[in-house]
Amino acid sequence: MKEHMISSSHDRYTFQKDKYIERCQDQGRDLDDPTIQGMIQLFDDSKAQADQHAQDPGWQKDNLEFDLRTTDWIIAKVRESRVYAQNLYAALCNNDFQKQDVWTILKDQVWSCTWRSAGGIVADMQGQGDYIDWYCSGIRDTIPMEQSEWNMLTPEQQMSHKEGQAHVGEGTVTDEIRDDLARLGWSVIPE
Repeated sequence: MKEHMISSSHDRYTFQKDKYIERCQDQGRDLDDPTIQGMIQLFDDSKAQADQHAQDPGWQKDNLEFDLRTTDWIIAKVRESRVYAQNLYAALCNNDFQKQDVWTILKDQVWSCTWRSAGGIVADMQGQGDYIDWYCSGIRDTIPMEQSEWNMLTPEQQMSHKEGQAHVGEGTVTDEIRDDLARLGWSVIPE
């Protein structure tokens, strides 16, 4: 069996750990406390367990996450465009997917994930960040901006605003994402 390189983010599984440490510090708790150290170790173990799990051939079989994280051309698209990355995240939310394989279809086997997992998959594909960088990114402000307001934005803020306007709601599957998933051998199961 061919060995696959699985795209991964070094920051994955750090958001909750960092927020836990921050809360403990805000409460004036000693980080050397064995209970706190146990929780920190639990967070660290989560990343190690996920990395180990990703090497399991049983987990890899008929798994859209594995296919996404090991396919160079789609990883490149996620890394080249934040809009594409957000659109992929949104598509993974609230949808079921099926591998276009006779046995998988006959068994009515589907794949799905949580919004948090979807954000983590995209972070892993980008090779940076954690789930929180994408979580709820489809919920956006749709109030139109006046030209005078636009003119006061920096070029970076204008770019960010344009990207935000191109984001789609969780559960939305754009034509480009649908086509790319089909190219991977997966289809979105209609409701």
